[in-house]
Amino acid sequence: MPTVLKIGGYRFFFYSNEGNEPPHIHVEKSDSLAKFWLDPVL
Repeated sequence: MPTVLKIGGYRFFFYSNEGNEPPHIHVEKSDSLAKFWLDPVL
């Protein structure tokens, strides 16, 4: 899982193959994890 950015304790990363999911990035800080889609929600 390549790390794109580390800032303020946050790590932004992606997995190279997650099937048919739309483009997104994972964000991790301590024991917390979130996923943000890169396309806007309409």
